[in-house]
Amino acid sequence: MTEGLKGLVICVLGGDFREIELIQRFLAEGAQVRVVGYPPLDELEGTTRENSVFQGIVGASAIVVGMGGLDVGGKVRTLDPEFNIALTEEVLELIPPGVPLLVGAARPRLREFASKHNVNLVEVTEDDEIAIRNSIPTAEGALQIAMKEMPITIHGCNAVVVGFGRVGETMARVLLSLCANTVVCARSLPQLARADEMGASTLHISSLAAALRDADAVFNTVPAIVLTENILKCMRPDSLIVDLASAPGGTDFEAASRLGIKAILALGLPGKVAPKTAGKILADSVPQLIRRELSRLS
Repeated sequence: MTEGLKGLVICVLGGDFREIELIQRFLAEGAQVRVVGYPPLDELEGTTRENSVFQGIVGASAIVVGMGGLDVGGKVRTLDPEFNIALTEEVLELIPPGVPLLVGAARPRLREFASKHNVNLVEVTEDDEIAIRNSIPTAEGALQIAMKEMPITIHGCNAVVVGFGRVGETMARVLLSLCANTVVCARSLPQLARADEMGASTLHISSLAAALRDADAVFNTVPAIVLTENILKCMRPDSLIVDLASAPGGTDFEAASRLGIKAILALGLPGKVAPKTAGKILADSVPQLIRRELSRLS
């Protein structure tokens, strides 16, 4: 392993078992690693466990926030249930300009704070290399949910994929491989052409209601409310929605509940269904992201 991070101090704030893989890669590449929000673990040998966010970030060359995401208040998920980490404005004020702050997907409030305090915010989920690879455990996790919740097989079911970006394309491919009757709904005509080439039926998203009438399972990947109450009224009550879009998802969940439609917001599936694989994806890409950002700003 090359020591591509030698001399750098990397602070990891919270996370799950994905970050364990990433931390080990940081160490292997020669970085000094501080961790915040972790219990004592053999896998963290060689790191420095800090007792506060402020101790962790002071003097850090780069800061990595757990990819499990932040809630609306900026709280970061941790493996230590007794440890609370919040990425507040007070924290961002202490990050010097040029120090990369890597997060999974940033909420608007975090982007606002970062812009206000000139913080170099890097959203890891926007990196194509990571997002495309992560779409595999995401699709597998979505299938796992569907197989658990539906009384029928994926084979032969009527499945609708809403959106055909990085996750939607993989989701459709997996469904087609299992012989599901797969419809892709998207706005982009080139995306619909690609879905057609793959063997899926296609409809423009303006015809979403028509696509959902016979659906057994709907997999949404659009991070905007596309499954509105009026659209949901076209669905059968025994249909299932697995919403894979970033929080708050693309479904009117209150309306779905009133209509008796089971809708599940399935966030962070890579870390839940395949943490080791998801961790390796991060370990193979995040060090390069850090080097790129530091090189760009030097």
